[in-house]
This record gives sequence, C-alpha cells and structure tokens, in this order.
Amino acid sequence: MTAGFPITEAQVRQYRAALPDAADLVVIGGGIIGICTAIFAARGGARVVLLEKGLVAAEQSSRNWGWIRQQGRDPAEIPIMVEANRLWQQFARETNEDIGLVQAGVTYLATSRAAIEGYDRWLVDARANGLDSRLLSAAEVAQMYPGMSARPAGALHTPSDLRAEPWVAVPALAEIAAREGVTIIERCAVRCLDLAAGRVAGVVTEIGRVAAPRVVLAGGAWSALFLRNHGVALPQLSVRAQVAATERLPDIGQIATSSAKLAFRRRADGGYTLAPKGLAHLYIGPDAFRSFTSFLPQLLIDPFGQRYFPAAPTGFPDAWSTKRRWSGDALSPFERMRILDPKPDAKRMVRLARDFEALFPKLGTVRLKRTWAGMIDTMPDVVPVVDHTPINGLIVGTGMSGHGFGIGPAMGRILADLAAGRAAGHDMRRFRFSRFSDGSAIVPGPDV
Repeated sequence: MTAGFPITEAQVRQYRAALPDAADLVVIGGGIIGICTAIFAARGGARVVLLEKGLVAAEQSSRNWGWIRQQGRDPAEIPIMVEANRLWQQFARETNEDIGLVQAGVTYLATSRAAIEGYDRWLVDARANGLDSRLLSAAEVAQMYPGMSARPAGALHTPSDLRAEPWVAVPALAEIAAREGVTIIERCAVRCLDLAAGRVAGVVTEIGRVAAPRVVLAGGAWSALFLRNHGVALPQLSVRAQVAATERLPDIGQIATSSAKLAFRRRADGGYTLAPKGLAHLYIGPDAFRSFTSFLPQLLIDPFGQRYFPAAPTGFPDAWSTKRRWSGDALSPFERMRILDPKPDAKRMVRLARDFEALFPKLGTVRLKRTWAGMIDTMPDVVPVVDHTPINGLIVGTGMSGHGFGIGPAMGRILADLAAGRAAGHDMRRFRFSRFSDGSAIVPGPDV
C-alpha cells in the first residue's frame, strides 16, 4: 500500500501519454468522479481521454475521510449509494493493491433526543431501500465503545457501510481505467471547450486540441469557474475542511464514527483519521455574492455553520483576482494552480487531537502524523449536479458536497451512460442542472 497521505505537488507524474487528436469522450478531472466515469465509458466501448490539470486524485479525492457511507444520504442518493457500495467491493477485487476496503459500518452518535428523532425519520427512506441501518440505545452504544468518556443518548448505525484509504483507492482505480484503454494525461489543463454551432466539438488544452462530440466535466471545486468562462452559471461554492492523521494507536474501534466534536475512523496503518465536526471555512469571493440567493435556505437553517473569511488565497477558484474569462490560447486559472492545496489551521488541529484524547482517555497522548485540508465543492441543497448542461454535448458531475468519494463509482457509471445516451438507471430529477433556474424551491438535503 502506498503512503497514507493526500497526494501533493511533490509526487511524480505517472500518466504522460501523447495527446490524441480525437476521442469519443473527453473527461475533465482526475478525481474519483472522473476516473470512474472513464472506466465505465471505456467498458461501454468508447475511446476515452481523461485530462487532469495536476495529478490524479490530488485534490479532494485524496483528502476526504475515506468513508463509504449509505447512512445519512439524501433520499434520492440512497439507491445510487447502494449501487456504489456494491461497485466498491467489485473494484477492490480488480485492483492490483490493497485499497484498505473494510466493511466496519458507520455510526452517528446522538447527543439529544431530537437527534434520535431525526435519525428515526431518516430510517423511513433507509428501510425503503433495504438498508440495514438501525437505531442503537444508550446501552448498546456504551457496549460498542467501551472506553469512551461521552454518554450519548443513542446512535444511528449502518453495519454494511464501508471505508477505504482514498489516497490509495483512487490511484488504484486510475490503473483500472488505464488497463481498460483510457488515455490519462496529468499536468494537462483543459482551458476551454471547442464549440461549433453551439455544441461541443472537442476541448482546447494547454498542449493542443482533442476533437470529441461529448465531454464530461468532473472538475470538483473548479467546475463552476470552467462553466462561467462559457457563460453558464452554476451556484457552486467551495468550503475548506480539515483532517488529521494520528500516529499508530491502540484499537478503540473499527467503526467510522461521528461524535459531538469530531469524526474518526481507523486507518490501515494503525492510526486514526480525525476531522472536526462543523464549521467549514467559506472564503467569500465574487461567486459567493452571485450565489447568495441560492444558498439562503441553507444559511437560514444554520447561519453559523461556517466560518467566513473575506478573501480566498491567490489562485483559488473564487479568489477575487482569479480570472473569470479567458481564451483557448491564453494561460488559464487551471494552469496557474495545478493542485488546490489549502492549509489547515494548526491550532485547530492541536485541539482536535486533544478532543480525541478526551473522548478516549485510555489512549493517552494522541500524536498527529500529518494534517491537511481540502476544498469541498458544495451546492445550495447539498446534493450533486449530475446532468446534461445547456451546452449540447457537455455533461457535468460536480457539487458532490463532501459525499463524492463514497458515491463516486455509481455516479461515474451514471455519467458514462448519460454521455452515451443511455438511461441512468435511477431517478435523476433531484440532480438536474436546471433546478436552480427553473423556479423550483431549493430543498436542502437531510440534516442527519
């Protein structure tokens, strides 16, 4: 297994094929969504080129918690996530290395009776989709976490949920894509679409043009910026989330768990991945002002759920100085910042380790091996956009809102089928592109 940390600029480029003249499908973005789209498109018989401005999985796809959860999903996501759960197990058998896939379950600890009631309401949709999710009593929680200092009122638990090591898993899936014949090229930014008569004719990259009748945009935090350059508005913002990896620790439980102050899960190297609960960081920029009305329902539900900063670092997608328009023969923002690598708050990470110590006093001193942060692409309703766009031939899969790693294989399969003109196999109305402009009410996903 490769090193248990996010992929960074310092790592060596692996995929450096020559740029082909033409393809049936171009995929923009080498994260979990783009890689899985490429796999299924190639298996469907398409000639696929996947272009990544930096390195495969170097942004949020290697920076997430590693949870593969059905639990807590929006009702429209649950059947897709059930498919993803199955596909992860299939992919684990196809990879050339251990991706750390473990079926240990996910638990949300409840600090109040109201939280338990919310979990119970969500269980209606879980049961309708055949999930094994159930409520745990306070006594069951105490038995499941014998060394825990907190005494929750109960919990929501899904035994069939999985976890994996994201910095290993997504590159391993890229190897599957390469074996299926996908041409993957790293450090090759797509500057813009090549359009003819209002429809996609290909893409213009920093090293040349690829002719293609269809393009899937899976650019994560960069998707809205790419679309805006073509005059297409999408109310997508990005928030900074922070994560830490501990040194090796005694085993206090294999279950991925969300508690009052932090979330934690066992890692393959014997440590734990920790993340603080709540308070993601939003950098205010031009898109934040443009999207204010769309995000208002979410803000009214939890106005203090974010920390707000007046400006993003230079080069970030919604930084004040980032260009919103450029031509195919000009340097694009995607070349100016190959890898979006936000820095974590060092003091907050120290407090995170202390919170874990307090939750499990028998651990003693918790030492952090490494800390990092990532930018989560989020939508006003905390539900992805997976759909055709107003540009004929362009399909988008973005705004996974922190849910992308787990659901990635199934969303990739759906995007590949949409690009090929096949049925998605699921009710995709909840994920339509037009929901922010057709007068529909914005309904945030479940607060579970």
